[in-house]
Amino acid sequence: MAADGRQGVMVVQPPATNLLAQLQSRFKDVEAGFRSWLAKQPLPVEAAVVTSTGAVQGAAIGGLMGTLTSDMSSSFPSPPPQAAGLSPQAMSSLKQAQAFAGGPLVQARNFAVMTGVNAGISCVMKRIRGVEDVQSSMVAAFGSGAMFSLVSGMGGPNQAVNAVTSGLFFALVQGGLYKVGQKFSQPPADDIYYRRTRNMLTSLGLANYEKNFKKGLLTDTTLPLLTDRQLLASLASYLPALRDVKIPPGPRLLILDHIHRDPELKKGR
Repeated sequence: MAADGRQGVMVVQPPATNLLAQLQSRFKDVEAGFRSWLAKQPLPVEAAVVTSTGAVQGAAIGGLMGTLTSDMSSSFPSPPPQAAGLSPQAMSSLKQAQAFAGGPLVQARNFAVMTGVNAGISCVMKRIRGVEDVQSSMVAAFGSGAMFSLVSGMGGPNQAVNAVTSGLFFALVQGGLYKVGQKFSQPPADDIYYRRTRNMLTSLGLANYEKNFKKGLLTDTTLPLLTDRQLLASLASYLPALRDVKIPPGPRLLILDHIHRDPELKKGR
């Protein structure tokens, strides 16, 4: 109670989790709006924006890596004069070590070129082909690998061969990762036939019975048939025969629906 006789008002602070969820939702809305605006732009504008964004992200990652490996870079100074007598293989190994152990600015430059080129080529390929698949991903990886080799000086004296070799290596790795990610990100093949059924059971708090529906092959296709009264009435006459031959409930409904709709079968009955 306040001193002037008025009752105090309790202020309830919103939970931090709600505030975080609101920020995440707002960020997703802004991101979706930006992507929608970008998709309406001409190809050169979209490619330039995507390339610049990817380069900035890569520069940040490269700068961080360069900071973490700054001590390592001191172990690979510039080749001394007597290094001229080293074999080509030794010089190649030294340059590769320098490419991955440079300072923050060097790594920021290398990764900015690599990620920017990858993002730009992916954008152009998706706009031209209308699809984002493993082929587009491998082409983008080839370009980014080749450019990374050129700007970092990685490899032997033949820069053209080094660029092609690095591009092929990046493309193969990216293709393999894309296939692995695609395999694990997709639901099992049978799950696509139970989406509506799963949503219904989840909303009713009966998600633990999903395996029962799958065992009986009660898919999204057969679910609406359960509301057909005339079909269900005919189920009584056919049920023993279909059950005797071990037809699951889902296919039973499909068979009965076909019999119910086929005039020839109805006439024969």
